[in-house]
Amino acid sequence: MQSIIKTSKSCFFCGSERDLERHHVFFGTANRKLAEKDGLWVWLCPDCHRGTWGVHGYKGHELDVTLKKAAEYAWLKKNGKTVEDFISRYGKNYL
Repeated sequence: MQSIIKTSKSCFFCGSERDLERHHVFFGTANRKLAEKDGLWVWLCPDCHRGTWGVHGYKGHELDVTLKKAAEYAWLKKNGKTVEDFISRYGKNYL
């Protein structure tokens, strides 16, 4: 499914359009499958994805929470559901 968080093919954080990598906002076997089904993924450039300051780097937690908030908001808006529905599906509220 196409991302429901950001539809343009550019890095979610810096806007780069080069060497993009797909990043699922929720990971682990079960949550990754749900994220794929629900369109909760974004494009990230290599620096924002794996670089020192990226999601999997030094500032990882801060960026990860930013993505999770954006994903929850997009999911609620697209599906017309409640925060409780999101918690039931993904186990936590990030907003």
